Amino acid sequence: MIREPVVAGQFYPRTPSSLEAQISKFIDKKAPKEEVIGLVSPHAGYIYSGAVAGATISRIKLKDTFVIMGPNHSGYGKPFSIMTQGTWQMPLGKVEIDSRLGKKILEQSSNLEEDVVAHLYEHSIEVQIPFLQYLKPDIKIVPIVLSHAPKAAYKEIGRAIARAIRESKTDAVIIASSDMTHYESQESAKKKDTQAINAMLKLDEDELLKRVDEIRISMCGYAPAATLIAAAKELGARRAELVKYQTSGDVTGDYSGVVGYAGILLMK
Repeated sequence: MIREPVVAGQFYPRTPSSLEAQISKFIDKKAPKEEVIGLVSPHAGYIYSGAVAGATISRIKLKDTFVIMGPNHSGYGKPFSIMTQGTWQMPLGKVEIDSRLGKKILEQSSNLEEDVVAHLYEHSIEVQIPFLQYLKPDIKIVPIVLSHAPKAAYKEIGRAIARAIRESKTDAVIIASSDMTHYESQESAKKKDTQAINAMLKLDEDELLKRVDEIRISMCGYAPAATLIAAAKELGARRAELVKYQTSGDVTGDYSGVVGYAGILLMK
């Protein structure tokens, strides 16, 4: 099947020329490049989160395949949904799903299910793709949508992704698509987000989930982030780095109700 874009013209420009022009403002071609296992990157409209996403993706050595995990905003589809075949039509061209790796991940996990419905209206994976295409037009993806669940499910899926990457010998990077605190004051958002960011920098998915729950951090992609940490540690991650943090208030000047954005790299 061909999955059509759902937020082109809303979260990012619809025309290739306008999209490339906007992304070029966020990409730092001179940034030092790291071999990364994975990264956390935001998924809001580019005008708000593009600076964080661009700074983060500018720091990575690009691979052939990106396993991109996003939260389920729509409520549609299976709780843990993976697409293992098909094409995503994007303004900058078609992106093929890496079927070989996708099927290997599905085979390895007892929680993931083959499902298209969860992906049809979900923007969190889609908005990552143009940045990757801008830098490497021939990428492949494995899209995974994750819903709320006990932490054991996230760990199981993360380890399954790691095993599949390792056993298939695929050159892949894992992306957790997540925005941080939603619609709180700048002071409150930064305070809460610091707690979540510190847990991620410690590569501690248990602590991340604990802090999200205990201090009510409205981080929409906590499930992808926790799953990423579990996968990255299985693949040998020993350190993480915060590339950039800012809020929508830093763009609009309105600090009364902001959304936070963080870009984090996970490395050996």
